[in-house]
Amino acid sequence: MEQLYSPRANLIFAIVAISAFSFLIIATIVIYTLSRSSLLTDENVALSQPVPFSHAHHVGGLGIDCRYCHTTVEKSNFAGMPGSDTCMNCHSQLWTNAKLLEPVRQSYKNNTPIHWNRVYDLPDFVYFNHSIHVNKGISCYYCHGRVDQMPLMKKNEPVFMKWCLDCHRSPEKHLQPEGTVFSVSNNLQPNPQQAQALKEYYNIPDKGLTNCTVCHR
Repeated sequence: MEQLYSPRANLIFAIVAISAFSFLIIATIVIYTLSRSSLLTDENVALSQPVPFSHAHHVGGLGIDCRYCHTTVEKSNFAGMPGSDTCMNCHSQLWTNAKLLEPVRQSYKNNTPIHWNRVYDLPDFVYFNHSIHVNKGISCYYCHGRVDQMPLMKKNEPVFMKWCLDCHRSPEKHLQPEGTVFSVSNNLQPNPQQAQALKEYYNIPDKGLTNCTVCHR
């Protein structure tokens, strides 16, 4: 009977199979790495904005409280973006002719909003409520980082599901005393006794925070 395959066929098949398997492994590693890199997550990437608003100047330099601009952060799921009238409370007196503030002046004059580029933009299938977090002791610092050192706002965390779940499994590790929740430069690292006391103070349950319906409604 005529031989269908040459003696080298097994070797060639083995080389092809190993190469294909290696390619799949490498491709999986590359895709996983890219999916968590700043190329896709925009982590630590300062986005271009219609007005180069500096948190470093306004928060770090002038000491303006987060709630002055983000007025609904304590009572709504959305932290709120300041209207140009809030900006003009100061800039009708300061830097009144600065060229970079012209979009703010036009927005105020024409009663049209400034279209900012969102730094944190969660998928539509994720429910997030700012008010419950800050009212339960999660500081702005934990999610947004040292905004007082950011000339332009950038994403401090990639906000992966695992990152949220890690906090929901052990929220006591990240709790702050009530008076320091809006501090962006003083982040307490509570010891176990402090952590448990804060958890009881904020009445945070031991179970239920990792249920799917907490974030997916």
